[in-house]
Amino acid sequence: MNWDDLRVFLALARSGSLSATARALGVDHSTVARRVAALESDLGVRLFDRLPRGYAPTPEGEEFVDLARRVEDGVLAVERHARGQPGEPAGTVRLSAPPALASHFLAPRLARLRRSMPKLVVELIGDIRAVSLTRREADLALRLSRPEDDGLIARRIGAMGYGLYAARDYLDGHAPADWEFIGYDESLGHVPQQHWLRQVAGDRPVAFRANDLMSLHAAARAGIGIAAIPHFLGRSDPALTMVPAEATPPRPRDLWLLVHPDLRRSARVRAVMDALVAIITAERPLLED
Repeated sequence: MNWDDLRVFLALARSGSLSATARALGVDHSTVARRVAALESDLGVRLFDRLPRGYAPTPEGEEFVDLARRVEDGVLAVERHARGQPGEPAGTVRLSAPPALASHFLAPRLARLRRSMPKLVVELIGDIRAVSLTRREADLALRLSRPEDDGLIARRIGAMGYGLYAARDYLDGHAPADWEFIGYDESLGHVPQQHWLRQVAGDRPVAFRANDLMSLHAAARAGIGIAAIPHFLGRSDPALTMVPAEATPPRPRDLWLLVHPDLRRSARVRAVMDALVAIITAERPLLED
């Protein structure tokens, strides 16, 4: 039996879609279909029902999912053990972080690591999902909430504060009573900075909503209104100015660094972890204000 066929089988069982599985694995959908058909032929069992809206595991397929996951756990444990061996910092380290933090804060600062360790490659993944370190979706993860993952090592390495920011021309042309605001849509209405924005806005309107931070940032730069955005975005943008808060801002959100225990001794992973701690410590005035 080919382990790659099991890997494709599990990915398809998780997504239920040939196209989604193909995108996740970096192959075309015909390859996914061929691998699954080959596995069914090898086993002599039909694992999926081919439905108009996707693939659904058969009862036999459901049983096989549980067994295949045990194989996957074993293979990934072997890979993590091999990657976790000490040595020279060389090779690739995959780091997951919130998209805006990854692109606007971490990327320009982690680039310096390449100069001191030319054999080290950082693969920065901007992702709002809580990626799985156990399944090797990343080697390290930086998150904005206390992790609940069992079996991972977590360390609080800093915090990220928020302020109210707007274009200077907007503030010059509008009295406080006429201010309009820029906020998240309902999908992110629960986050602390959104609660704060609504408290500050009061009866004044929210003129623009979006489901991602960079859209809020862009809308504020365009002069649509006032947005609650992280200080690292607002203070580093000459087009924006900070607006005095009319209500106590939320406490800065903690930054948690996660690593799988099997990788903590890896020289390359350790090098990136140390670099992240140094960066966030040095930039604390910008991050937390």
